[in-house]
Amino acid sequence: MKVEFKRVPALDKCFSILDFFARKKEPSGITEISSALSINKSTVFNIVHTLTDLGVLENNSNKFRFGAKLYLLGKTAEKGSELIRNIHPYLEEISQKTNLSSFLGMRAGLKAVILDKAESDFDIKISSEIGTQIPLIAGAHGKALLSQLSDAKIDEILSQITLRRFTRYSCVDKEEYRKMINEVRKEGISVEKEEYIEGIRALAVPLNINREDLQVAIWAVGLKSQFKDGVISKYSSFMKEIAEKIENQFSFKKMCRLDESAL
Repeated sequence: MKVEFKRVPALDKCFSILDFFARKKEPSGITEISSALSINKSTVFNIVHTLTDLGVLENNSNKFRFGAKLYLLGKTAEKGSELIRNIHPYLEEISQKTNLSSFLGMRAGLKAVILDKAESDFDIKISSEIGTQIPLIAGAHGKALLSQLSDAKIDEILSQITLRRFTRYSCVDKEEYRKMINEVRKEGISVEKEEYIEGIRALAVPLNINREDLQVAIWAVGLKSQFKDGVISKYSSFMKEIAEKIENQFSFKKMCRLDESAL
C-alpha cells in the first residue's frame, strides 16, 4: 500500500547539494553550487549555512566541504566503523594500564574530531564526548595528526591559522611549532605538558592505517599528578607499542584484501 505524504522541497534541495559535494570532491562556494544546481542563490546560502551550523559541512574562507558530523553519521550507518571496532580494545587497554582517559580521533579540516574513547577508573578523570571537535593546533593530538601530512600541506594549514596561547605553555611561534611536528615524525609520539589546559598532560601517537585520505591518532590524557616526568618515558613506550600493534593489524587486513582481489 502506497503511503501518501507531502514531499518537502527543501530536503530535495539539501540532498542535491550534498550529492554535488560528493561528486565535486573539493571545496565550493555558494555561487558555484547555485549555478551548478540551478537553485536560487539565497536558498543555497541558507541551506549550506544551516548544514555548516549542524557540522555536516564546514566553512573555510567561504568555501564549503563535508564536515566531521557527516563522517560520523556515515560510520554509524555502517553499524559501527571498522576503525572504531578494531581500535576500541586498545583504548580500553591504555586506560586500564595507565588510569588515563584514552581517545581515538581524526583530522577534519582544522579540527580534530573524537571518534571513540575509553575513560579511566581514576576518581578524577578527563572526559570528552564522542563527536567533540577540538582545535587541531591544541595539544598533543594536533601534532600527531599533522605529522602525517606532507610538508606542503602542513605549511598550507599553518598559513591559514594563528597559533593560540591556550595556556602559558602553548607554542605560538610557527617555526618552533613546525619543529615540534618534525620531532613527532622522528620519535613517533607527541608529548604535551599543559599546552592546551593547565594541569592536564597528554601523549598522542599517529596511526598509519593505510588510508592516505584519513589522518588518525590515539591519545591518553590525565592530570599533571598522574603524568609526572618519571612515568612519561614509560607511558610513551607503551603508547608506541599499542600504535605498532594497531598498524600491524591494519597492514594484515590490507594484505588479506589484496590477496582476495588477486583470486
